Amino acid sequence: MRIIPAIDIIDGKCVRLSKGDYSTKKIYNENPLEVAKSFENHGITHLHLVDLDGAKSNRIVNYKVLEQIALKTSLKIDFGGGLKSNEDVTIAFNSGAQQITGGSIAVKNPSLFKNWLQEFGANKIILGADAHHRKIAVSGWLEESNEEVIPFIQKYEKEGISYVICTDIAKDGMLQGPSFELYKEILQSVSSVKLIASGGISTFEELPKLAALGCEGTIIGKAIYEGKITLKQLESYIIN
Repeated sequence: MRIIPAIDIIDGKCVRLSKGDYSTKKIYNENPLEVAKSFENHGITHLHLVDLDGAKSNRIVNYKVLEQIALKTSLKIDFGGGLKSNEDVTIAFNSGAQQITGGSIAVKNPSLFKNWLQEFGANKIILGADAHHRKIAVSGWLEESNEEVIPFIQKYEKEGISYVICTDIAKDGMLQGPSFELYKEILQSVSSVKLIASGGISTFEELPKLAALGCEGTIIGKAIYEGKITLKQLESYIIN
């Protein structure tokens, strides 16, 4: 299972939120590149980079941070947050993203999201299925849609989506453990999707459990920044 640390950006700084609530913002580092380099130094190969300013303003904002990390590390970066137009996606890829994640756009403008899937291919486009009470949330998690999470993923599986990041918003940033049951249900309901678990990871012991469920990757955020999971532990997991 791939280990994918997260860097969330507000005002160019590395932050974490709780349950996606911007008022809970906590700054962990003023220099995201420094954080990315520390991941790389411990054998990490992938990074989940989220433009929280972009998610709120519906356009890409922090692409300079992406560019800097892509230029000065060899991390494979998936980038999300506020990607709403062809121009946004072009900027993200030109700035060094290996993959982009679309969540709100897949709900609000499915035809455009499907165009990206066709144009760039299933290895480049990730479906962001961020759920609150099993309903897909959009616009930086500030709105809830009527889309149920499993039918939503199934719909895009038929369109050829390969990668899905599923975040249970109620768990995100709470350090109370991930949504094992939800991931189990998703993996039983879709056959060809590579599921990346996100939200609530709090201990190292949860990682083998997610791998045993069949998750292709897991995104870890606050647990790293709060020292609940060390980079040394992740390094040993990756090596083994």
